[in-house]
Amino acid sequence: MIAEGAPAAITLDGVGKIYRRYGGRQFSTLKSALLSGSLVRNLQPSETFTALDDVSFVVPAGSTFGVIGRNGSGKSTALKLVAGITKPTSGRVAVNGRVSALIELGAGFHPEISGRENVFINGIMLGLTKREIQKRFDEIVEFAELTEFIDAPVKAYSSGMYMRLGFSVAIHVDPDVLLVDEVLAVGDEGFTHKCLDKFGEFKRRGKTILLVTHSLSLVERFCDEAVWLDAGRTRAQGDPKRVVGAYVTDVERQEERFLAATDARAREEAGEGTRQADAGPLDAGEAAANMFQAGEGRWGSGGVEISHVTLLNDQGQATHVFHTGEPATLRLQVNASRAVQDFVFGIGIFSADGVCVYGTNTEIDDHLADSLQGSAEVRLEIEALDLVEGTYKLDVAVHKRDGAPYDYHRLLYTFRVKSRVKDTGIYRPRHRWSFSGGVRLRHKA
Repeated sequence: MIAEGAPAAITLDGVGKIYRRYGGRQFSTLKSALLSGSLVRNLQPSETFTALDDVSFVVPAGSTFGVIGRNGSGKSTALKLVAGITKPTSGRVAVNGRVSALIELGAGFHPEISGRENVFINGIMLGLTKREIQKRFDEIVEFAELTEFIDAPVKAYSSGMYMRLGFSVAIHVDPDVLLVDEVLAVGDEGFTHKCLDKFGEFKRRGKTILLVTHSLSLVERFCDEAVWLDAGRTRAQGDPKRVVGAYVTDVERQEERFLAATDARAREEAGEGTRQADAGPLDAGEAAANMFQAGEGRWGSGGVEISHVTLLNDQGQATHVFHTGEPATLRLQVNASRAVQDFVFGIGIFSADGVCVYGTNTEIDDHLADSLQGSAEVRLEIEALDLVEGTYKLDVAVHKRDGAPYDYHRLLYTFRVKSRVKDTGIYRPRHRWSFSGGVRLRHKA
C-alpha cells in the first residue's frame, strides 16, 4: 500500500526525446558536429525521429507503475531516460534512490571470462561493493540456477543461462527503484514464476517498480497506476484497469481496420475474372474434400451471386474482431438473376493454418430450397462464438444440392477472436471445475 503523500521516486516533466535518423547528412568529424552548433536542433524534420513528445508522469515512492503501448511507442526510451542510459532532448527527468535496471540483461558481461568473474564485474557496475557481492554471491547463483556452470566462460552459456544470470545480478542489487523492461521471457515457466515472486517481494518491501511490458494482465494485477504511450505521446494515465481497457479498445480498432483492408485486397485479387465455368456436378462428399484442399479464391457458374458478406456483433455493427463467447451474425447479401429452385447456402470456419473449425449449410439444418429470385438476405446467427483466441477465415457459398457451386468464396473473409484466457486449441467449450477431498486451490486475483 502506498503511503498518502508519498514522495516522488521518479518524475518525468514535459520530457521529449529526439533521435537522429541515419541516412541523412552526416558530419565528417566530431569537431564539425560541434562547430555546427547542434547535433539535433538544426536538422530537418525528415532527418529526426521523435521517440517521446511532452511526456509527464510521477511515480510515488513504494508504488508499482506500468507503462504499456505498441512497439515503437516510446516505452523503452522512457525507461532508458529514467535509468540514465540516455538524456532527454527537452524536459526534466528526476530519480531518487539507487536504481537497478533490468533492461538489457547481461549487457556488461564479458564472454571470455567465467560467470563468477562476471557477477563481480556486473555487481560493481550496478553500485555494489566487492564485499556486498561476496555476501550475496551464493544467492545470486542459486537464483539463476547456474551452480554447476558458474565457473564456465560465459561464451559457453545458452541465451537463457546468460539472461538468467543478468537478471539475478540486477535483482539482488537491492535497489530503491527497479526498472523492468519486458524481461520475463528469460527462462522457462518455473523461472518466470520466480521472477514474479521476486517482484511481489519488492512490492511488499515498499520498493518502487517501473514496469514496461506487453503483459496487460501483469499490469492489472501488479500495478498501482499505469500510463499508455502511443507514438511518443501520453494517451491515458491512471487506474490500470481503465488504462488497459482503453488501450485494448484502441488495439482492436486498429486490428479491425487492418483486417478490413486485408479482406478488401483478397476479394479484389479474387475478383470476377477468376471465376471458373462450372465443370459439372460433384457429389457433396467430393466437393467438401476438394474445398478443404483449395486455395484462396472465388469461383462458380453464376446464376446466383453472393454480392456482400458482413460479420455483425451483438449490437448489429459490422466488425472483424470478437471476444470469446460473444454472439456473432454472418450476413450474406445474394442476388439471383433468374429464378432457381435448387440452391443451398453454406458456411465454413477455418483456423489460420487451414483446420476446419466448423461447417454447415441450410440443407444440413433442414432448410430445404423452394425458390430464389432477385435480391435476398441470408443470416446465420451464432449464439456464442466459443473459440479460443486467434485468427479465423470464412468460406461462404451458394451451390446446388449436388455441390456444384453457383458462387464459392474461399477464405476471403477474416475475423479475429480475442480473449484474456490463454488456453490452446480452437474450440472453448463452456465449462467449470469442481474439487473435493484434500485438494485446495485459490482463485487468481
